[in-house]
Amino acid sequence: MNTEKQIEFDKIKKIWAEQAVTVFAKEKIETAEIILDELTLRKALQDTTNSREMIEKLGNPPVQNVSEIKEILTMAEKGECLAPFQLERVEKVLVAVERLIDYLNRGKQFNNPISYYDENLNPLNDLKAEITEKISGEEVVDRATKELFDIRNRIAILEDEMKQKAEQIIRSNKECMADSYYTLRSGRVCVPVKKEFKFKISGSLIDRSATGSTLFIEPTGVAKIYDELQLLLIEEENEVRRILYTLTAMVADSAEIIKENIRMIEKLDYIFSKGKLSLELSCSEPTINLERRIVLKKARHPLMDIDVNVPLDFSLGEKDENGEIIRGIVITGPNTGGKTVAIKTVMLNCYMAQCGLHVACEEADICMNSCYLSDIGDGQNLSENLSTFSAHIKNVLDILGKIDRDSLVIMDELGSGTDPLEGMGIAEAILEELRESEANFLVTTHYPEIKEYASRTEHIENARMTFDKETLRPTYKMVIGEAGESCAFYIAERLGMPKRMLKVAVEAAYGKSKESTSKGRQDAVGKYADLMESSTDGKYGDHKRSAVSSGRITKQKKSHPTTNLSDKYSIGDSVMVFPDKKIGIVCEPVNEKGILRVQLPDKKIYINYKRVKLQVRATELYPEDYDFSIIFDTVKNRKIRHDMDRKLTDETIIYEE
Repeated sequence: MNTEKQIEFDKIKKIWAEQAVTVFAKEKIETAEIILDELTLRKALQDTTNSREMIEKLGNPPVQNVSEIKEILTMAEKGECLAPFQLERVEKVLVAVERLIDYLNRGKQFNNPISYYDENLNPLNDLKAEITEKISGEEVVDRATKELFDIRNRIAILEDEMKQKAEQIIRSNKECMADSYYTLRSGRVCVPVKKEFKFKISGSLIDRSATGSTLFIEPTGVAKIYDELQLLLIEEENEVRRILYTLTAMVADSAEIIKENIRMIEKLDYIFSKGKLSLELSCSEPTINLERRIVLKKARHPLMDIDVNVPLDFSLGEKDENGEIIRGIVITGPNTGGKTVAIKTVMLNCYMAQCGLHVACEEADICMNSCYLSDIGDGQNLSENLSTFSAHIKNVLDILGKIDRDSLVIMDELGSGTDPLEGMGIAEAILEELRESEANFLVTTHYPEIKEYASRTEHIENARMTFDKETLRPTYKMVIGEAGESCAFYIAERLGMPKRMLKVAVEAAYGKSKESTSKGRQDAVGKYADLMESSTDGKYGDHKRSAVSSGRITKQKKSHPTTNLSDKYSIGDSVMVFPDKKIGIVCEPVNEKGILRVQLPDKKIYINYKRVKLQVRATELYPEDYDFSIIFDTVKNRKIRHDMDRKLTDETIIYEE
């Protein structure tokens, strides 16, 4: 039994999770359950209300996903050096904290309690400023320190000198050059020298062209500058690492504060997701009671179109006109009349409220429930060999084993899926168990006996879903205190069932005798008087029986057996037996009924000739006058037959059947 899925709270969770930003909030939503502590529940509902008010006045909060920063903080605490891009991630989180603080501060003008969560947030302005000053574009900036600035200036000067030196050599030795531009090979500045002039340019050979006609030589003067440049690059790397380690140490020192910031962002994200959901589904805040009372005004199923949904007014746990507290509602009415939607609407709104969410009602007073138990759908399970009825009973017994006086139970089509008379008895027994448990419950049924049971039993009330008999459309409105009817006869009449058939249907349902004093018969006389009048119409709707059928069944022509069946197979023929496709040998020919006998490897069988296919004729397998008893007879029978040919004997040949 999966109540969340049956009442479609799992679909509400998906919509809810879409309102969250952080991984933590999404996971918390996924595992959200009903809250059983009154103080915690009231706090959760107040948070939902406050967050919705903040969003309505200030827009969505500037919350971002901060889960990736946790791994970065762990690395910093272990003493690893953070890369520039990781430090920028830390900076972005601190910026998000600063923006969230500003958002919450603006909420203080409305005296919203959530605004004061800013006291638990620390933007760490010094750390943020330090990272901003020294890291940009996932690199350490030139002016991070004076030393780094000087080193990089000198590197730039040397790189420029190398290029100028190379260009000067090219201009001075144009006739030796294969091109008028210097080039970089393996990070070194080289001049392109023709192969025949390789000894004229002093320097080191770094590379050569694919054809070998051009040599790329690093001039001696350029090489000296390159060596000096390498020393500066080492100094630059050391200075960059010193800066990164310094910033990493600052992050490590502030790790606990940043973690607290993350926890608060995730908590606020979860709280604001509830406010966003309330706005998304047009919900309102319910009140909570411990008196086992449920009162819903203008309630609707939150997943249904608000423009199409018919609001539901519902109450349970209140006193009726006789002063009895109603604990159970038996809902009756026509098919497609909204009975199932009604009980789902009640439980889903109660469930949402107890998870700290707003409900899809104009007003709602909802009691806390210890558990929510439901039996909706046919529950048929082929893998577990469960029929519809078996699945219902298994689920119902599971519910009755868990129920207590603080439970809320809904059951759809009570007692269905079996013989109506026995199903009615089981339904009444289940209702009696529910009543004795003192739990709140709603059930739907079509059994008239259950309506009567509800009308005469304490703490149980009838309710009906209304139906427009003129338009044959359900109105989806619930009337508590009245029993409903299935309206099956009205629907059948409007859809074209002849009155003579309806008369038979009413008499079959309520009895033929006009003198019958049963309450069912008396009610039927009042409700279906026009249908029970004798009628001889022979129409189905507005159409007479068609003289020509819309389709015609074509019978298969019987095939006549071949006249000379004995000619089809001979003793000794090799044949294939279908459908097993086994190879055998004919040991008795086809008789007048089309049956022949075939010797298989382990037995002899009789089989219709149509299930046998000739493989090889006996004439091709055996010589003329071959003694087939060698194949088909036993050694014992052959010995007896041999003795009979020679002498008188009392032995008998026994043939296998």
